[in-house]
Amino acid sequence: MKLNPYLMFNGNCEEAFNFYQKALSGEITMLSRYGDMPQEEGGGGEGPGPIPPEFLDRIMHMRIVVKGQTLMGSDVHPRFGYKGIQGCSVALGFNDVAEAERVYKALSEGGKIEMPFAPTFWSEGFGMFEDKFGVPWMVNGPER
Repeated sequence: MKLNPYLMFNGNCEEAFNFYQKALSGEITMLSRYGDMPQEEGGGGEGPGPIPPEFLDRIMHMRIVVKGQTLMGSDVHPRFGYKGIQGCSVALGFNDVAEAERVYKALSEGGKIEMPFAPTFWSEGFGMFEDKFGVPWMVNGPER
């Protein structure tokens, strides 16, 4: 079994994933737009309903692979409406404190720092922030 975070965005998924690709040194392995999806005709078809023309260029599914691990995301379908990301964080764990701090600085750029990256009783370095796309993150260096 694999456990993969799936992040929902309000029209800026592609921008966010390009940012994550650079910060995490990952590879984008999938990009599919709502305009690529078969459109419903006569009430049948695939998906949760018709796509308004202004949503056709938005991301239906995007995937980035970082060191064999997968992060996925999408722009929210207009039928469901964007509600933000609440009650969870994407947690990253590192064996090297310098790499953890580098990623913390890269991902938190332009975001809101919740807890500056610093040593804790459980880790050589830990920090929390919400990135500039509204995604909460926790970055943990090597455990003590």
